[in-house]
Amino acid sequence: MARRVRNSLITAVVAVTAAVLAFGGAPAQAAVGGSGPYPADYETSAGLPNHTIYRPQNLPAERLPVFVWGNGGCSGNGLSQQNFLREIASHGFLAIANGAPNGSGSTTAQQLTQSVDWAVAENSRPDGKYYDRLDTTRIAAGGFSCGGLEAYAVSGDPRVTTTTIFSSGLLNDADDYQLRRLTKPIAYFIGGPGDIAYPNAMDDWTKLPAGLPAFMGNLNVGHGGTYDQVNGGEFARVAVLYLKWRLKGDTTAGGSFVGSNCGLCGTQWQVRQKNLTLDGGTPTTPPPSACSATYSVQDQWNGGFVASVTVTAGTAAVNGWRVALGLPGGASISSLWNAVATGTGTVTNASYNGRLSPGQSTTFGFQGTGTGGGATVTCTAS
Repeated sequence: MARRVRNSLITAVVAVTAAVLAFGGAPAQAAVGGSGPYPADYETSAGLPNHTIYRPQNLPAERLPVFVWGNGGCSGNGLSQQNFLREIASHGFLAIANGAPNGSGSTTAQQLTQSVDWAVAENSRPDGKYYDRLDTTRIAAGGFSCGGLEAYAVSGDPRVTTTTIFSSGLLNDADDYQLRRLTKPIAYFIGGPGDIAYPNAMDDWTKLPAGLPAFMGNLNVGHGGTYDQVNGGEFARVAVLYLKWRLKGDTTAGGSFVGSNCGLCGTQWQVRQKNLTLDGGTPTTPPPSACSATYSVQDQWNGGFVASVTVTAGTAAVNGWRVALGLPGGASISSLWNAVATGTGTVTNASYNGRLSPGQSTTFGFQGTGTGGGATVTCTAS
């Protein structure tokens, strides 16, 4: 079936969302820090320009899963849904919105990827406050209206473990490939038949891949949702439950979505389900991504040599790699390219070549003193 709307819907969605944002520019006064156990606020980072980071004011002992967010209207104001996102953060999540606080202009899906990149890097930076404090194996992408289209666009990122679509749906049948490539659980939270995105969201629902775990909840509030209400209102309440289930393995929270007697069933929410099982939300520690490394000497002369190392991902994607390099006695590295030295005999990926798809390779090289033959290399992936 052809999409019910094309350019007219794009114009209407942007117009409606802009109106919502205009009236919601100063959200209703929220309880300080949200209702969760970890009072939350927002901050910015020089390492992640044009974004707003919502975090517990005091980082809890538990590691924080990550939620990256596209605003309604693809707004460049990272405070557009601040009550909603601060509420989520107060329950032990790091939520990162596209756009600087009170920023302007429009955002892109690439900014969601930048948020994921930043979180992964900060979790691995020894001198950073988020070092080993984030659970970067549990990342959700979400967005409202135009921001939902941004979330769809990054749903194929192997680091994204679930996608959440709020009052949004693909605008063109030509974009249905984004549905066909979905492999991780997805949830829709829509504003009912009065939501301008309702027809397209329901059309997307019918086209999801067979066997994909999916939830659809409709609350009859229209396109504007409840984001500006105290603590983000009902949309924030159910978003927290969903994220607790999918990113923290909280099966009590998962009971709100699964089965004929689910917690949202028979309430003001109109519920649809596909392929949902309660244990499907339980995190399991994924096996470490494997990688291999091969070493070769490119040139050797009296007192020096040039060598290269090829790093190859195994059957799973690699989001970073480290190579332990055992050089012959008396040999040492004098210069290095396409990698970063992190200690004697150890190098890690550069910022641009750490992410490898299954079977993909990258190469770094170095010039050394001494003799290059007989070196050993061992790769460890993250």
